[in-house]
Amino acid sequence: MMANFLAQFQIIKSACDHLIVAVEDVSDLWPIVKNGFEERLPFKRACLNNKTRNPVFVENLPAEFILTTDSRLRSRFPQEQTLFWFREPYATVVLVTCEDLDEFKTILKPRLKLIVQNEEREWFIVFVSKAHPNNDQATKLAKKVYAKLEVDFSSKKRERCCKLDIHGTEASFWEDLELKIMESIRNTLDKRLQFYEDEIRKLGEQRFLPVWNFCNFFILKESLAFMFEIAHLHDDSLREYDELELCYLETVKMVGKQKDFGGTDRGDDQAALLNPGNKPLTQIIQDDSFREFEFRQYLFACQTKLLFKLNRPFEVASRGYSFIISFSKALGLHENILPFCMREVWVITACLALINATSSHCNEIVGPDIEKEFYRLQGDLYSLCRAKFMRLAYIIGYGTNMERSPLNSASLSMLPWPKPAVWPTVPPDASSEVLEKEKIILQANPRMKHFGIQRKPLPLEPSLLLREANRRRASLSAGNVFEMFDGYSGVDVSLRGSPSSKIHAISMSRTNSSPGIESSTDRPMRLSEIYVAAENALKQTISNPDLLKSLSSLDEFEQKYLELTKGAADNYHHSWWKRHGVVLDGEIASVCYKHNNFDLAAKSYEKICALYAGEGWEDLLAEVLPNLAECQKILNDQAGYLSSCVRLLSLDKGLFLTKERQAVQLEVVRLAHSEMKHPVPLDVSSLITFSGNPGPPLELCDGDPGTLCVTVWSGFPDDITLESLSLTLIATYSADEGSKAIRSSTAIILKPGRNSITLSLPPQKPGSYVLGVLTGQIGHLRFRSHSFSKGGPADSDDFMSYEKPTRPILKVSKPRPLVDLAGAASSALLMNEPQWVGIIVRPISYSLKGAVLHIDTGPGLEIEKSHAIEMERYGDEDLPAVTEESNQFTLQGGGIELPGWASNATSVLWVPVRAVSDRIARGTFLVIPQKQSVVDGMRTIALKLEFGVAHNQIFERTIAVHFTDPFHVSTRLADKCNDGTLLLQVILHSQVKATLTIYDSWLDLQHGFHHIGKGDSRPTSGFFPLVVCPTSRAGILFSICSRSTDAGDETEKLQQDSILNIRYAIAGDRANGAHIPVAVGSPGPEDLIFRSSLVLQRPVLDPCLAVGFLPLPSSGLRVGQLVPMKWRIERLKDFQDNTVSKKDDEVLYEVNANSENWMIAGRKRGHVLLPTQQGSRIIISILCLPLVAGFVRPPQLGLPNVTEANISCNPAGPHLICVLPPPLSSSFCLPA
Repeated sequence: MMANFLAQFQIIKSACDHLIVAVEDVSDLWPIVKNGFEERLPFKRACLNNKTRNPVFVENLPAEFILTTDSRLRSRFPQEQTLFWFREPYATVVLVTCEDLDEFKTILKPRLKLIVQNEEREWFIVFVSKAHPNNDQATKLAKKVYAKLEVDFSSKKRERCCKLDIHGTEASFWEDLELKIMESIRNTLDKRLQFYEDEIRKLGEQRFLPVWNFCNFFILKESLAFMFEIAHLHDDSLREYDELELCYLETVKMVGKQKDFGGTDRGDDQAALLNPGNKPLTQIIQDDSFREFEFRQYLFACQTKLLFKLNRPFEVASRGYSFIISFSKALGLHENILPFCMREVWVITACLALINATSSHCNEIVGPDIEKEFYRLQGDLYSLCRAKFMRLAYIIGYGTNMERSPLNSASLSMLPWPKPAVWPTVPPDASSEVLEKEKIILQANPRMKHFGIQRKPLPLEPSLLLREANRRRASLSAGNVFEMFDGYSGVDVSLRGSPSSKIHAISMSRTNSSPGIESSTDRPMRLSEIYVAAENALKQTISNPDLLKSLSSLDEFEQKYLELTKGAADNYHHSWWKRHGVVLDGEIASVCYKHNNFDLAAKSYEKICALYAGEGWEDLLAEVLPNLAECQKILNDQAGYLSSCVRLLSLDKGLFLTKERQAVQLEVVRLAHSEMKHPVPLDVSSLITFSGNPGPPLELCDGDPGTLCVTVWSGFPDDITLESLSLTLIATYSADEGSKAIRSSTAIILKPGRNSITLSLPPQKPGSYVLGVLTGQIGHLRFRSHSFSKGGPADSDDFMSYEKPTRPILKVSKPRPLVDLAGAASSALLMNEPQWVGIIVRPISYSLKGAVLHIDTGPGLEIEKSHAIEMERYGDEDLPAVTEESNQFTLQGGGIELPGWASNATSVLWVPVRAVSDRIARGTFLVIPQKQSVVDGMRTIALKLEFGVAHNQIFERTIAVHFTDPFHVSTRLADKCNDGTLLLQVILHSQVKATLTIYDSWLDLQHGFHHIGKGDSRPTSGFFPLVVCPTSRAGILFSICSRSTDAGDETEKLQQDSILNIRYAIAGDRANGAHIPVAVGSPGPEDLIFRSSLVLQRPVLDPCLAVGFLPLPSSGLRVGQLVPMKWRIERLKDFQDNTVSKKDDEVLYEVNANSENWMIAGRKRGHVLLPTQQGSRIIISILCLPLVAGFVRPPQLGLPNVTEANISCNPAGPHLICVLPPPLSSSFCLPA
């Protein structure tokens, strides 16, 4: 059987780690060429075929040249050669030389035929030429022999010969040599691979037959794997070991094939995952297979060795962790036959071995993702080792020194107790050890948490160790539970995770005077005895001195515990699972706290609290947060201590008692009212939250103050007084706007739960605002909160979370018209008469309640204070009736307060005013058009309206009111009689939108004129009363004549103007314009007097100058072409008075033209010489440029120093002329 060669197989494996190339030295040439051949080793780059016949490039392939006469090749039996074929030569190099062609034919050739007749060998011939380069004859003979050699032993399919020249070796020879060796090795590997595959397939087909022998299968399979390994085809070798492991596991599970598990030898507790040669295979063989305990570790060690050669430490860690988990389950199935706690001890040593082996190769890992996953596996190995180590420590009585943290509880409460067939008993000489354990149990008191918080201790065991150990005693059955406690009725044996005080009570209830000596076998063991028994049993199981030392004392245990915890935490911090590292930092913190290293403890507690808070694990946070608070208080970290207190209060109320939460609040208030060295704002976002009230947001106009209602939720268990409170508003439309704070003016008492707070809101800029940060002060402590309330129901507006968009609390509209002030009448009012001026007050969707209107008149306008200001509705609005009392107002300090009915309705104020003017109206000639200035009769009223909640809104406007005379007077000479009588027609133009009734009229003539007729200055026509409609005209005819004047009568000459007097009445509506003066009390019209000055010149029908417009060019006018405009001035007679100039021969001219239509190229204004003789003529020519096409008014020539009456237009100029468009320019035309 091949199983008999197992020992030899192991020896061969340990001695052979490279390929063998045989050297057949026919001509005793090896001593000469040996150095040159061996210098080529190892082969730098080789191309081999893997199991799937795909080429694989191998670097630094090791090999050895061995002569065929060597004993290592001659002493093998045929059966050994077949079984251990992997150690046979992979190529044969035949060294020959010959200098005579006849010698080659008769001696060398037959011998070579005999050597190469073995078809299983891969061979090629190296012909060594000894001919010196200077010896031509020897060189030629060597070439002939080599040529004959090639003809006899090479073929077209394969070249089997190469030539080595000793005196002149070329580099191409060594390349050719390596290629031929690689070709031989590759062919040999393919042949042997085929052989192994055929043999393995034959054995594999018999796997389910009774004759199946796993040892035979193993030797063939591992021979193939080892052949791949020495050929550096490590992936194929690893695949063979993987298949071998799967086949073995199937064999183990086969019914009837189960063998002894193993693991009972001394030293088996130390894992051999990295040492394939830990035990010889001959020691673990059992019949036709191997013991599972040793063989599975052997296979994994072989896989690990290959993985390290492949530079895959990550895969070693990954496979190792999975193997430890699965093998631990197998150990659990055979725990009853293994030494006590063999499973835990083996897992610890396996994890440590893998950690030590892979951590040194971490630099070989490529890629950040793989590196992080590698550190995660390292952390898992540390965590698993830590949990098993804590289980061993708990069994021997160190559980009282373990922190009952959530992590430790989760790790140990789910970890089962050891399950030996019989629980170890107490040695007879261990009474002192039992007493020591009793003392430790009695002295162990659970540490009281800060603030007097009492928490139920978390369990560190899956069930009561006392019950589990006694249940496994040989003399007690599993169902006799009450016998363990000797009828103790105060213990609930079904309780899991009970407090340690109950365990202590149980252990002390059975204390005897001489523990460990007088106790009988039937008596249940006490807890201290269980600890001592387990410790002594572990000393027999553990063979690792370092592990024994770690469990020898509490100090050593803590040191090893810290080492494992830090290792796990550090690796997790470098991996994806950073949260695991933070949680483990908390375990380190508990040890630091125990040793009064509060600074490091606080830093670690802060990390784990941040993790628990971020994940929302409040139950876990409630376990750790009191420890952090206690460390911060000891370190005098007031800011951190206050923050921890706030976080404690913000946790779920069910986690702490009411008195515990009240104690925390008292601590916060005490610190807040004490003198803090470094006061910092305290973040109470988790304790005090806020939100806006339900409903739509508060809407204000730009510049308006308001009142903002906010709901504040307090998480304090009792009332708390806030000395100040402020809330910031954040504009949603602009991040650069910043936040604005609104403050409460008084102290506020917050009750537990919901509180409604009202804050005064100053004017804000336009935009939409959301709640920002709530700040305030408790004593000397400033706090802030930026969290929205989540205390309301989910379907209400009060419920706000970080997932929902922030609801606006305030909307301030952009600046818009809130009110409008305008004049009621658009037409003119009477000058120098008391008139009503209407001011329309129109609110625009804004209340004018309590508004005050200030009225200030401009120059030339005054308010008639003897009359009250009237106010009435404007338009047809359906509003309640207005009482008479609310219609009359008087100015108080220059303003009036609007009544309540006008707060939301459009109203009109009628203010009595008088426009004062000392100027008398002046008439014009009919031939001269009326020229009115914009500012003539214009008066202004400055209005200022103060409105809004606090009169913060101000609207100012100045309205213009036009005042005018009732008539505009123009005159014309209707006729001139032969006797010198003149008929003067006076035309009255109505300038108001009112009906005027003329009752009388008379004309006071100036010096030089007198009336004809009665001489009462009345008109010739007496059709009075004369009614003049709005904007219409009426005429009055006077008969006058001129008379000579006395040049010495200077007094009469001073009266230059004639005065027209008109007595009239007006009937109009104040809403339209001019109306009956305010002073008139009677409903009927009152007579008013209007005066206008008229200037009469003599003679009015005898011109002195004639101005004629000369014809334009016949070619017409075009835009952009200069055209001369010509006027002819002719003197008809001399002026009788010196009205033109001091020099009668100079005439001032002025050309007027619309600048939009014409551009004047010459002088627009100047003097020209016109002789004083009658009939003198002069032509004025001005170049003009038309700017627009169409019918336009031409430029006009005027004589500013000559009155219209002295000028005769003959021929008169045209009203409109035609201007043609500019001609087309060819420079802008493009060819089609």
